[in-house]
Amino acid sequence: MEQDRVARRIIAAIKEQIHSGAYQPGDRLPSTRAFAAEWGASRTTVTAAYNQLNAEGYLIIRHGARAVVAAGLERATGEAPVSTAPPRNLSAFARRLLALPPPPEQQPGKVADFRYGDLSGADFPVPAWRRASNKAILRRGARLRYGDPQGSSALRVALQGYLWRARGINCVPDQIVIVNGSQQGLDLCARLLLDPGNPFVIENPGYPLARHAFAAAGGVAVPVAVDADGLRTDALPPARLACVTPSHQFPLGSVLSATRRRSLLAWATATGAYIVEDDYDGEYRHDIVPISPLQTLGAESVIYVGTFSKTLSPTLRLGYLVIPTGLCRAFSEAKRLTDRHAPMLEQDVLGDLLTSGAYERHVRSIRRKNAERRQVLLQALADRLGPRVTVAGADTGLHVVAWMHGIAAGRETAIIAAARAAGIGLYPVSPLYDPSGPRPETAGFIMGYAGLDAEAVRRGVAVLARILAEHR
Repeated sequence: MEQDRVARRIIAAIKEQIHSGAYQPGDRLPSTRAFAAEWGASRTTVTAAYNQLNAEGYLIIRHGARAVVAAGLERATGEAPVSTAPPRNLSAFARRLLALPPPPEQQPGKVADFRYGDLSGADFPVPAWRRASNKAILRRGARLRYGDPQGSSALRVALQGYLWRARGINCVPDQIVIVNGSQQGLDLCARLLLDPGNPFVIENPGYPLARHAFAAAGGVAVPVAVDADGLRTDALPPARLACVTPSHQFPLGSVLSATRRRSLLAWATATGAYIVEDDYDGEYRHDIVPISPLQTLGAESVIYVGTFSKTLSPTLRLGYLVIPTGLCRAFSEAKRLTDRHAPMLEQDVLGDLLTSGAYERHVRSIRRKNAERRQVLLQALADRLGPRVTVAGADTGLHVVAWMHGIAAGRETAIIAAARAAGIGLYPVSPLYDPSGPRPETAGFIMGYAGLDAEAVRRGVAVLARILAEHR
């Protein structure tokens, strides 16, 4: 209402005058009649504003007298110095969070943004989602209440069947925990499996937010190199857990070989460690046969992390864990204390999509579309850069790594800045390597393509080729 809006403006103006020192404690304000005339407002509105300020302790109002500014609101003399000291009373966890490197600046390219993890909004299954959402809303219960911290029973049953069909995972619904995206799943693993000072194995290069989650819990990173066969398992050190991406190593794209899979599982058995298997884009296989997850070979040693961010939307924030039976209660209680449970409406919608088959139809459709985008990108790189580029990791997933021959890694920053100025979002590989170890000498870039149409991919590569020619 207009009267309420004017009253809020009056309250804000009087507070500002008190805070600035224009009104001092003990000063009398104009009468409500005079203030109303000055502001062109009704006396009722001014009276309501004064009463609110009285309730908040800014004014003292007595019957028959003008309002007075309350004591204790004096403006401090001088300006308070800007403190450079860290915030007081932070926990060790908070201090570890503040010690992590800040996230890289994100400025989406207007011509073509090759940021990994983006999906095309046009690919989202709007009609199927709307139908399932309407059904979920209409069949809501008579009472709205908190649900199972591990997630909707209907969704977990549907997901159990899907995981068996799509990934060959044999589990029961009680082993599944629905989480707010795979990142929450990694955070739960960190807090439940690591104590401060415990070592954890992480791929080098690898996914930085996994490393950060484990480091924030107090874990000590033990980076292990990867090569064309995935994580090198010939000399794994003792650790509480190992976080790996065996089906499509992030970011380089290699697949963990059968020999190394057996070696990694044997290491976990011998040391008592758990393996956190991040299968972040397991639905996308282009030129190779689908690769079975590690979980199918060692269900009691492996925590399988899955997500819907690469098939539906990263904004949906729904993922899942498949955990060994002995860990079910610990993960359930941790999830309960963290946020009770993931949003129930979205779980019901997703459960309906899985049960009806709409989700798998969508996956087949988006897999085909992204295979086409991938082919456009590979062709554009070949046409524009030819032998000056080597592409890695193109057989699976939603990104490739492009190594630029003849361009030193030290040129990456300048190339990225020039690309940004030309409307191209470009992202280097080098920050994903362990900061204390060696990094590649050749410039390399992660190029995601799932958020782009074919023409944007071609334009982006054409501009990139021109920029690279200027920086050789």
